[in-house]
Amino acid sequence: MRTLIILTLALVATGCTRWSLDHHLNNAYRAYEDGDCACVALELSKAERKSRSRGYLQPEISLLRGQCLERENLFVDAAQTYQFIISRYPTSEYAYRARARLQTLEQLGHHNPAEPAKATPAPL
Repeated sequence: MRTLIILTLALVATGCTRWSLDHHLNNAYRAYEDGDCACVALELSKAERKSRSRGYLQPEISLLRGQCLERENLFVDAAQTYQFIISRYPTSEYAYRARARLQTLEQLGHHNPAEPAKATPAPL
């Protein structure tokens, strides 16, 4: 009987974690649709903390983060995020999408993979 109770509690705790993770991801997508990238970043951070044992969710989280970085005109950061997805999860659907985003950034002139990023001092 005691074993059954422990197993039930373990299953409930796992299900609650999964529900909470899905909740944060859904909130991030809603915030992205509304154009609120600060809220997206917060929700993705919460989702990442809940998903550490579910590595298969990381490429989805990273892709949405990259799209928000693009929306905020942080193209170098977005490109680095896409390259992370491609190198870490090369066979995933999200790697395919990340490659497409990188090609789009190149076509728009926001990313040149042959040229490293250069830091320039701000004018005084």
